[in-house]
Amino acid sequence: MRGERTEGDVLFLRPGEGRAYPLGRMSAVFKADHGETDCAYSVSEWWLDPRTTGPGAHAHDENIELFYVIEGIASILAGTEWLEAPAGSFIRIPAGVQHDFENRTDRRVGLLNVFLPGGFEENMPAISKWFAGNPPVSR
Repeated sequence: MRGERTEGDVLFLRPGEGRAYPLGRMSAVFKADHGETDCAYSVSEWWLDPRTTGPGAHAHDENIELFYVIEGIASILAGTEWLEAPAGSFIRIPAGVQHDFENRTDRRVGLLNVFLPGGFEENMPAISKWFAGNPPVSR
């Protein structure tokens, strides 16, 4: 870990700023990742158009994921249970637990995601390329 932090280490991004990845009917904007956090975590926004499936059920063996619903009502798979999470909801997915997210409503859904530790964002160029050929579907 780096030494003492200074005011120069403050990271400020305005709405919409960050590293954007188009994923068809879904998009991700990374706000902070390995370069700013010494790989401690990554922070991203995920936006899903109405009636859009997510990335598909998956698990991360060594990473915790935190989700905070910033807009709309997200459907979040946590283990074997789908949770209907309105704006303001918080969900923690422990390492190794299967999860997914999707938008089953007629309004856009926004999720704030924190991935602990970081590193996931290094996969985003390949993930974006995969989604270009396999876009999320409309429900």
